[in-house]
Amino acid sequence: MNIAIRLFLGYFLIVGLAAWFLVSIFAREVEPGVRQATEETLVDTANLLAELAAEELHSGNIGNGKFSESVNRALKRSPQALISGVSKNSVDARVYVTDRKGIVAFDSTGEAVGADYSQWRDVARVLRGEYGARSTRDDKADQRSSVMYVAAPVIRQELLIGVLTVSKPVAALMPYAERARDRVMKAGFLLLAISAVIGLMFTFWLTWSLNRLRDYALAIAEGKKVEPPVTGGRQLSVLAKSLALMREKLDGKHYVESYVQTLAHELKSPLTAVRGSAELLQEAPSADDRQRFAGHITEQAERMQLIIERLLALARVEQLQTPDDRRVIVLTALIEETVRTRGDILSSRQLVVRIAGDSSATIHGDPFLLQQAVGNLLDNAIEFSPVGGEIDIVIAPTANGHAVTVRDYGPGAPDYALPHLFERFYSLPRPATGRKSTGLGLPFVREVARLHGGDADFSNHPEGGAVGRIILPA
Repeated sequence: MNIAIRLFLGYFLIVGLAAWFLVSIFAREVEPGVRQATEETLVDTANLLAELAAEELHSGNIGNGKFSESVNRALKRSPQALISGVSKNSVDARVYVTDRKGIVAFDSTGEAVGADYSQWRDVARVLRGEYGARSTRDDKADQRSSVMYVAAPVIRQELLIGVLTVSKPVAALMPYAERARDRVMKAGFLLLAISAVIGLMFTFWLTWSLNRLRDYALAIAEGKKVEPPVTGGRQLSVLAKSLALMREKLDGKHYVESYVQTLAHELKSPLTAVRGSAELLQEAPSADDRQRFAGHITEQAERMQLIIERLLALARVEQLQTPDDRRVIVLTALIEETVRTRGDILSSRQLVVRIAGDSSATIHGDPFLLQQAVGNLLDNAIEFSPVGGEIDIVIAPTANGHAVTVRDYGPGAPDYALPHLFERFYSLPRPATGRKSTGLGLPFVREVARLHGGDADFSNHPEGGAVGRIILPA
């Protein structure tokens, strides 16, 4: 299972269980809380009514006096109250009064007058001087038929003369409890939904960070030029930088070994030529021979110097992960400057360079490296062009950038050579001299293109000549 999914499931399990416990506890405590609040209100109501009933209970007209009239009128009222979204249109209460023996002297319902309530918990406890309350079901099988009874002592001149009880059906309280429970449940589900969204966002972020790190590692394994990801948290950034450092050290070791072997192989031929010319120079019988052998030595020394310089330039580019100096470049201006620096050799070979395409095309890149890359393509075209020929440089749009195409009208490259032209030190004889180049120009072009996120290729034109192309993103 994906590590991000595991983290999400673990996170959601912890948060979900916590939310479930909280919602469950709140839901269970809603109804008892409503009952307790109602009981507290009934205590105040019972004590207030007990004071109002004291005189009439003492005088014996509690059942037909002002107290009974007031209570009966109050119970018939329609409050038209809206409490927390619940409508209250009637007074849902019952009041009864017993004497000091527990005999009912007044009942707001008129049903229990004369009944002996001395054994009911609310009356009995108050007659003993305690707090009296009870909860009784009208229907033993129906929990919602429960009624709360709260009693208060009726006192006159510091003597207990009776008990007043106020009752409230629990069914009248249930709408408030149910509404509160529903709100708690909705809040709980909302909490779970928000937790799930946060968990998903965290999972996506972690997955994105890990995928970037994975893609970076795969790109390193494939030898691509990529920058280590620096987002996704400090630990992931440090890990990416550590991978980059490890890659640099491993690549560096392999790179040095490979280049030393290649350089030694490529320098072996000119060194052999220099040594042979030097030996012959010592035994040269004439000034012309000495001049000729000295020229060979100079030529081979220049070739070795050129190989070393171009190899160092290629090595530097291959070790870069991004261009050092990235800026906006107008391609036409860069090409014109490259052609201008080759003015002398173009004139000596009577070559005409034509520049065409989008004159406003721009890219982001290192102007020095790109000018060198375009210059290598132009140098290659010059060496394979016939005297008095033409060279076409075209700036063409691509799917996501621009391509600079350099075409000559020379003999082109043999088909067998095309797959190898971008290999280091692979070179073809020049038509004019029969000599080979260092074989590092086209590899340099491709490395510069890839450093900028592009690529390079080389092909023969259907109408003759060769076409070198460097493709760059906008």
